[in-house]
Amino acid sequence: MNIIVPIKQVPDLVEGLEIDESGKDLNREWIKLKLNEFDDHALEEALLLKEESGATVTAIAIDSQDIDKVLFTAAAKGADKIIKVTGNFGTTVTSHEAAKALANAISSMQYDLVLTGVQAVDDRDGQIAVLLANYLNVPHVSVVTGVSINGGAVSVMKEYGGGNVAEFECTPPLVLGIQAARQTPRYVPVAKVRQIMKSATLEEVAGGDVSVVAASTVQKFSFPTGGGSAQMIEGSAEEQANKIFELLKEKGIK
Repeated sequence: MNIIVPIKQVPDLVEGLEIDESGKDLNREWIKLKLNEFDDHALEEALLLKEESGATVTAIAIDSQDIDKVLFTAAAKGADKIIKVTGNFGTTVTSHEAAKALANAISSMQYDLVLTGVQAVDDRDGQIAVLLANYLNVPHVSVVTGVSINGGAVSVMKEYGGGNVAEFECTPPLVLGIQAARQTPRYVPVAKVRQIMKSATLEEVAGGDVSVVAASTVQKFSFPTGGGSAQMIEGSAEEQANKIFELLKEKGIK
C-alpha cells in the first residue's frame, strides 16, 4: 500500500508575532516556522501503518522557506520518499491553491491513501483534506483518530462532537484528515537528520496550474483587544458572596 503525506510549516505561536504594513499578513521577515502539529500526527500515523503492514510512505510539501529540512526530517523519521512541489508560489498559499498544487503532483503517482493534517493554525478553514479529495476525485474522511489496514480495506475511526467516535470501512484510494495519531509523533535527533541529508534524494515535481475559482481572502489582521484585569475576592464564603452581589449590582446586572 502506498501512503502519501502532505506536510507544511506554520508560524510558531509561542514566538512573538508582528503584523506587516499592509495589515493583512504577518511580518514574515523574522518569523519562526515549525512543522504543522496535525501534519506531524498524519506522518506518525502513516509510519505506524508502514510498520504494521509494510506500506510505503511518501512525504510531500509545497516549496517554501526551509521546507527541505522539514522533508529530510520526515525521511529521518522513516518516510521512504520525499518530494517538493515547485511552482510560482507566493509567501502565503491559500487552502485551495495548496490543495490544487498537491493534487496536480499526486495525481501522477500511485497511491492508496493520502494522510494530511485536519487543519493548521494559518489555513483559516481546515479544508485541505476536503479540497484535496475533491481535486483528486476520491472519497475522504476528516477528523480521524485511528487508521488500520485490513486486507484491501481501510478501517477509519472518525471523531464527532461530544466525544462520539464512529468507525468507517473504506476502500482506497481516499484522503484522510488526521486529527491525532494513535501515539505521540516520534522524535528524531538533529544528527540523524544531517546524516539523511547526505544520503536521501529530494525529488521535485511541478505543481502546475493552481488558479482557483473560489478562495477566502484576509481583509484585516489585528491583535485581540486586552480585557480588564481580574479582581481577587477574599474573605469568608458569605463575604465573597456579598461582594460578588455588589459588583453585579454596580454593573446593572439584576
